[in-house]
Amino acid sequence: MAPPPKPDPFPTDSQREVDAGAVFVLQSKGEWWHAGFHLTTAIVGPTILTLPYVFKGLGWALGFFCLTVMGMVTFYAYYLMSKVLDYCEKDGRRHIRFRELAADVLGSGWMFYFVIFIQTAINTGVGIGAILLAGECLQIMYSSLSPDGPLKLYEFIAMVTVVMIVLSQLPTFHSLRHINLASLFLSLGYTFIVVGACVQAGLSKNAPSRDYSLESSGSARVFSAFTSVSIIAAIFGNGILPEIQATLAPPATGKMVKGLLMCYTVILLTFYSASVSGYWAFGNKSNSNIIKSLMPDEGPSLAPTWVLGLGVIFVLLQLFAIGLVYSQVAYEIMEKKSADVKQGMFSKRNLIPRLILRTLYMIFCGFMAAMLPFFGDINGVVGAIGFIPLDFVLPMLLYNMTYKPPKSSLIYWVNLSIMVVFTGAGLMGAFSSMRKLILDASKFKLFSSNVVD
Repeated sequence: MAPPPKPDPFPTDSQREVDAGAVFVLQSKGEWWHAGFHLTTAIVGPTILTLPYVFKGLGWALGFFCLTVMGMVTFYAYYLMSKVLDYCEKDGRRHIRFRELAADVLGSGWMFYFVIFIQTAINTGVGIGAILLAGECLQIMYSSLSPDGPLKLYEFIAMVTVVMIVLSQLPTFHSLRHINLASLFLSLGYTFIVVGACVQAGLSKNAPSRDYSLESSGSARVFSAFTSVSIIAAIFGNGILPEIQATLAPPATGKMVKGLLMCYTVILLTFYSASVSGYWAFGNKSNSNIIKSLMPDEGPSLAPTWVLGLGVIFVLLQLFAIGLVYSQVAYEIMEKKSADVKQGMFSKRNLIPRLILRTLYMIFCGFMAAMLPFFGDINGVVGAIGFIPLDFVLPMLLYNMTYKPPKSSLIYWVNLSIMVVFTGAGLMGAFSSMRKLILDASKFKLFSSNVVD
């Protein structure tokens, strides 16, 4: 077998000076709170409205347990990765890309391409999903105003894509800091709106009958549980922490931990409140988007329409920010090859390729969102095989390889145990998600005007 290709695992400062992906897109000018804004946008998104549905597959006790364990493990994993990045920076090898960090520490050319493949799959998947969900938000608002209107889902997706094309021209990750601050407040806004609506729905005279029992079949219960675990992993995952840390002005040492604390404070406020209120109100009838449970197809809305409409608007606006954040790795790869640092960020030489390439990327994401309105099922598989390796396995491996704790130490065995457990959970989650994909296949229709839950 031919030896793996050998990328340069840690470019020198002189090499980075001519690397447009590093100089332009991953511009290092941010403060720790900017990293907190970016992290919160990458993790705390409308997927939290899926958490009552997650509890539907796990029940109260196991739901709380899995949500808490996932939160603790991901915080620990991101903390370890931040420590590894800080260690490399002190050693004169500051890494601004996940793939370079993995190739440097693990010493494998194949690891470089494995990480870039998984990152690309995740980031493109999230970009497609964000456009699809934003289009669905527009469709929900349109349907409430004009129930028999002629516009279809793919037309709303086209509208969202046009907006994303315009926003995608913001040249650097750092230039998103104000948008991501707004995104943080939007996530708090729609979470508290939904929590209040669920409490009102649960106490109203039209409250749905609540049943918290799990599926009767043992095998179905197991598959639902692993699917729920995969969803939680995807919700907590981000896969771009090194790129977010790259936006910090050097020295970055210690700054990322403060950003993590900001992010997980928001997580604590939003994840648990959305999970508890939604599952309490609807039990095992919880929809994969709890707003849909509050706006049933039959019968009256279970909360004031204007309140839910405001929540949908908040979700829509935040989806633009999420799509932008997860596009940055793709833009960095594009500009590394297409831009010329010597010509300046806004020179004609660099502006035209940026405009063309980013527009084409967004058109691709928009087209896939319109063609595959059942992308949520596909994303479940991507989450299981993508987020778990990048966020639950590699950080522990990178820490053990960098700091080399003794094999008799507690931290070594904790890290090893997390890697083994979550590798198994990822495989089972991928299998469960693929099973759901197959079971839902009869509902799939290209360019459909209905999103498959």
